[in-house]
Amino acid sequence: MIKFTAVIKKFGSKGEKTGWTYIDIPAHLSAELKPQYKKAYRVRGKIEDHDFRWVSLVPMGEGDYILALNAKMRKGIKKKEGAMVTVLLEEDDEEKELNETLMDCLEDAPLAQQKFLAMPRSHQMYYSNWIESCKTDKTKAKRIMLVIQAMEQNMSFAEMLSIPK
Repeated sequence: MIKFTAVIKKFGSKGEKTGWTYIDIPAHLSAELKPQYKKAYRVRGKIEDHDFRWVSLVPMGEGDYILALNAKMRKGIKKKEGAMVTVLLEEDDEEKELNETLMDCLEDAPLAQQKFLAMPRSHQMYYSNWIESCKTDKTKAKRIMLVIQAMEQNMSFAEMLSIPK
């Protein structure tokens, strides 16, 4: 595990990263976590008193990375752009489980289950994380129904999201 202090930054106009809030992870620090590695990888740790896990470090070139701060993280640390924070990081190689309710419901829809299980794990996680992000059981049920319909109709995640609600 590494410990360091960082300044919270925010991208202005930066393509797909426009508006992202993040922390820089310089090459010398990322090398302590995962030497000689240049691709995205997951980490867990703590920013101030806020614990997080299954968050990816995004490569920025020459061994440098960024840790994007999602809304939950920003709310948890209660700090904004320009603030100094203490960060504890380690590689998170523990596999995240797929949403249990989704998997139970797919058992009742064999065709959808077959298509879902044939997808790469990373694609399955799109659906699972989308369902995990629900705040209410009603929304979770609706999203699970949409996933099952999408699987049965050979739709991608993006196509499913464009279905009129």
